[in-house]
Amino acid sequence: MSSTSMSKSQQQDSVLSRKKAWERAHLKYPFWFGGSASCFAACVTHPLDLVKVRLQTRSADAPKSMVGTFAHVFKNDGFLGLYSGLSASLLRQLTYSTTRFGVYEELKADFTTSTQSPSFPALIAMASTSGFLGGVAGNPADVLNVRMQHDAALAPADRRNYKNAIDGLIRMTREEGWRTLFRGVWPNSMRAVLMTASQLASYDGFKRVLIQHTPLTDNLTTHFSASFLAGFVATTVCSPVDVIKTRIMSASESKPLRKLLMDVYRDEGVGWMFRGWVPSFIRLGPHTIATFLFLEQHKKIYRRLKGIDDSAGEP
Repeated sequence: MSSTSMSKSQQQDSVLSRKKAWERAHLKYPFWFGGSASCFAACVTHPLDLVKVRLQTRSADAPKSMVGTFAHVFKNDGFLGLYSGLSASLLRQLTYSTTRFGVYEELKADFTTSTQSPSFPALIAMASTSGFLGGVAGNPADVLNVRMQHDAALAPADRRNYKNAIDGLIRMTREEGWRTLFRGVWPNSMRAVLMTASQLASYDGFKRVLIQHTPLTDNLTTHFSASFLAGFVATTVCSPVDVIKTRIMSASESKPLRKLLMDVYRDEGVGWMFRGWVPSFIRLGPHTIATFLFLEQHKKIYRRLKGIDDSAGEP
């Protein structure tokens, strides 16, 4: 074969490779992928989330450790007690996670070209915007989720006994007014901003660094490593706001945020900021890993259905 024909062949391969990379860079995935992946992850990690809520809202005589709380729930409510409030958790993922993942992926696709991906500061800005919108959209389900998980820890006379997520939303609106659905919406939205920025943006950032600066490629090992690191970052950043959000949503009476912070600081000192950090990480770490692994598989299957070759690489 002549050098001229070889050169033409190489040029054609190069053009084809760039075309595949361009197609992948500009491929817009279905908006619901993030919510779907998060629902799968929630089914795996819901018991850990329940224990985290119980620890953050525990009474003085309740178990103080994660293992003790697990044992207490299992002893008093059985195995199914560990899945108390699952319907509310799934509803939360369908609203909160669908919105934040969907908006983030849309923005990222709009600002990605065949030669350049958004910078890390740009990813943080996109994630913050999508997180805020997700926090507002998912607040009613989040209030319900906290209440249903905390309900069994209350005295029988004080329990709300919501049958499921729909029953809970109807009763909350009827008995306490629609404003209850947005109780704690500001700390919840701020937490969603921090969570999405520290989780989604850091995942993309870690993934990019691992692919560019290590022998790893765009595979399961890379996805696991990046999501584990993203879970650690997200847990640490969000812990203080997460505690505040849980306290506000589980309360039976409305209390100004400033007074709540003063009361918590007076009773518990600065340690309140990281109350439940270990169960939060043990829950959020696996949840983050499972969410991104499921999400990457969603995307991989979608690309295969669209006939886009994964060998083009991740933009």
